[in-house]
Amino acid sequence: MFAAGGSGIMLPIIIVIIIVVVIILVLIGMYNSLVKLRNRVEEAFATMDVYMKKRFDLVPNLVETVKGYASHESATLEKVVQARSMIQSAGTPEQRMQGEAALTTTLRSLFAVAEGYPELKANTNFMGLQTELSGIEDEIAQSRKYYNAIVRDYNTKTETFPSMLIANMFKFERKPSFEIADDAERNAPKVQF
Repeated sequence: MFAAGGSGIMLPIIIVIIIVVVIILVLIGMYNSLVKLRNRVEEAFATMDVYMKKRFDLVPNLVETVKGYASHESATLEKVVQARSMIQSAGTPEQRMQGEAALTTTLRSLFAVAEGYPELKANTNFMGLQTELSGIEDEIAQSRKYYNAIVRDYNTKTETFPSMLIANMFKFERKPSFEIADDAERNAPKVQF
């Protein structure tokens, strides 16, 4: 009779221990999934950053080539140089993204301006730079899509219950998506000759 009473007490203790272990394992799983997503966000940004660095390095050559043919288009060239400087002086990923968006817009304007200069369009150096930049822009676009998808998954995980409890406890902060900065950049550049 004593043995039966002792096992009656042990069963609830075993159930409580099992429940506690399951809860701990779930919390560990949530934490680990947040860490994995955060690392994927950082890796996606680094990949995008590599392509943006390639474009960044081509800009001075492009500006110099265009200067030789379209020197009176200095306002457009200055905007390209300013956007490049904005990237260089960026202190946060958000500022870097704003600078990159501005550079994309100004490069579009620069290529639109180049359409009015047949000699420039025929220049092999300019054509090579334009082709290389076009390829890099495609790579940047693909890496932005990937980055934004991973950021979406990460932000969703940090903002939904119950993983938000772990995210708040361990300071997993919301990550910014890569977006066009303002409505002016959303519109195609207008070029008048």
